[in-house]
Amino acid sequence: MPLDTETSAPSDSALLDAYSQVVTTAVDHVAPAVAQLRLRAKHDSGERAGSASGFLFTPDGYIITNSHVIGAKPGQYAAPEIRAVFPDGVEHAAYVVGDDPDTDLAILQIHGGAHPVLTFADSAALKVGQIAIAVGNPLGFECSVTTGVVSALGRSLRAQSGRLIDDVLQTDAALNPGNSGGPLVNSRGEVIGVNTATIMGAQGLCFAIAANTALFVATQILRHGVVRRSYLGLGAQTTAIPRRIVRALERGPETAARVFTVETGSPADAAGFMSGDLLLTFDDLPVTGADHLHQLLNAELIGKSAALTVLRHGKIVALTAKLQERRTH
Repeated sequence: MPLDTETSAPSDSALLDAYSQVVTTAVDHVAPAVAQLRLRAKHDSGERAGSASGFLFTPDGYIITNSHVIGAKPGQYAAPEIRAVFPDGVEHAAYVVGDDPDTDLAILQIHGGAHPVLTFADSAALKVGQIAIAVGNPLGFECSVTTGVVSALGRSLRAQSGRLIDDVLQTDAALNPGNSGGPLVNSRGEVIGVNTATIMGAQGLCFAIAANTALFVATQILRHGVVRRSYLGLGAQTTAIPRRIVRALERGPETAARVFTVETGSPADAAGFMSGDLLLTFDDLPVTGADHLHQLLNAELIGKSAALTVLRHGKIVALTAKLQERRTH
C-alpha cells in the first residue's frame, strides 16, 4: 500500500514555517540588543570612517565587539570616536573599557538607555549542524540577519597580534565587513560566538570567537582592565626536530620552539636563554611550538618560577625563569 505522504509527514510549507518561526523568534529577542557602531578616526592627513557591530551583554551598558574594530593604528589613525546606534534609533556615545588583540575582542560602555541584553550559551556544548543566526550591520546595512549552521568546532585563527585564537567556531552564515563584533546566536537567541572574520575569496567560510572565550575575556577586562597573561620575553618559531634527536630524547612530539630573540631585561634574559636554543619542556610539559608556548603562559603563572629545558649545542640545559605579567602597551 503506498505511503500517504500528505498525512504521514509535515508538508514542505509547514516545515518552512517551523524553521522561519524559530529564526524570527530568535531575531526578535536578539536584534534590539545589537548596535551599529559608527566609527570616525582622525589623523593629520585625513579622516577614516567605518561601521561595525556590537551587542549589549550587561544591564549597565557594556558592549562586546572586536578589537580590530576599535584599535588605534600607531602612526596612522588615533583611536576612533564611537557612536552606538540601536535599531530603535537611539544613539549613544561609546567608550572603550579595554581590548584584547590576542582574541580580537574588546569591551565598550554606553551610559543611559534601557536596552535588552543578550546572554551567553555554553559553547563547549555546541554540536556541528546546529542552527547559527548572525545579526549585524554588514556593509552598513543596519540590523541584517543571515542564517546557517555551525560548520565546525575548535578551529584556530591568527589574530592581528600574531597569536593563535583557539576554539574558534566556523559557520556558513554569511558575514561581511560590518558584521565584525556582532553576535552569532542559537535558536534560543543565546550568544554562541562573536563574529570576527571571513576568508576572502572563499564561500561559506566565516568565523566567530566562541562564547566561552568571549565571556572569559569580558570578565577579565571588567575585573582588571586587561586580560592578564604571564610573559617570558623571547621570540620563537615552531621548528621540526630531527628524528634522530627525537629518538635520543625519547620524545613524542617532533616539533619544539626555536628561540631567535631574547628581550633584554626579560625573564628569559635573566634565566639565561640564548638565541638558537631549542625549547623542549615547560614545567615538564613538552613544548610543541611557539603557539603552544603562548597557551602555556597563562595568568596563574604570574610571579611564579617555571622550570624549562633547552637543547643548546647538542646538550640539554636546565633553566629557571620567574615569569612576569605581560605588558600590553
